[in-house]
Amino acid sequence: MRIAFVGKGGSGKTTLSALFSRHLARSGAPVLAIDGDINQHLAYALGLDEDENFGAPPLSSRTGEIKDYLRGTNPLILSRDAMVKTTPPGRGSRLLRLLGDDEIHARHVQHVDGVATMVTGAFEESDLGVACYHSKLGAVELYLNHLVDGPGEYVVVDMTAGADAFASGLFTRFDLTFLVAEPTRKSVSVYRQYRDHAAEFGIPLAVVGNKVAGEDDLLFLEEHVGRDLLTHCAHSSWVRAREQGRDHGELEPHNTDALRQMRRAVDVRTKDWAAFQRHAVEFHLRNAIAWANRTTGLDLTAQIDPGFRHGPAALTAFV
Repeated sequence: MRIAFVGKGGSGKTTLSALFSRHLARSGAPVLAIDGDINQHLAYALGLDEDENFGAPPLSSRTGEIKDYLRGTNPLILSRDAMVKTTPPGRGSRLLRLLGDDEIHARHVQHVDGVATMVTGAFEESDLGVACYHSKLGAVELYLNHLVDGPGEYVVVDMTAGADAFASGLFTRFDLTFLVAEPTRKSVSVYRQYRDHAAEFGIPLAVVGNKVAGEDDLLFLEEHVGRDLLTHCAHSSWVRAREQGRDHGELEPHNTDALRQMRRAVDVRTKDWAAFQRHAVEFHLRNAIAWANRTTGLDLTAQIDPGFRHGPAALTAFV
């Protein structure tokens, strides 16, 4: 299952992404945490020391090599330059198993406090004025497009803040999206934006309240979010102590129970590979027509393989 964490900046989505990833990993489940936020703080929320650098190279630093690997012998993709972030796999493409024996996982995964982690890469000074962060997120989109995750496997992605996640088709690559909402009008406003955009494409959404200090905060969220409110987290002394570099026992029982409720919500989802492939094709066509054909000088709509069906059976497609 693929899970996205979204929400207003400062809502605590990175902290909850880390807590949920750790919760899954501690249970023994295969889990990969991916930092897809411009601030790139997920590894530190997982436990990387603030004085350390993340050792594995970011995905965005080797997008060309990733494209070369994933396109395999797919005859519809002529070169890495002809492969854009939305290019869907087809017969001959290399598909990935979660944390499998392949060069992408071998090169880009680093374990942080027991959690396999990949990072997109920070927005650098050389990018200012000439690029947007979504150009870096293209590597994450390609990774998810070519991933065949199985039952009991989890990919957790900490996404960009606010409704900015809708600037690419990446938001359709998930089985469930958790929107982290504080009990404030601004945070609820971001929820409404995301809810409306997600509903247009049938993207499952659940709200996790955060920084809930009492009954009034909970009532506020219930009033403005309604049935979408799955669970909530209270202020955590454990999280604050961890952020300050102190060991403070275990996460509070209420917040641990909230993580369990979130996992149950994920586990009852049914994988819909047909919808996944349909969205991949739709957004590739949108991007091809909007900019990619012009940029590459090619008709990228021809990259869609009508005989390809994503999912476990497609793992044998690469020859």
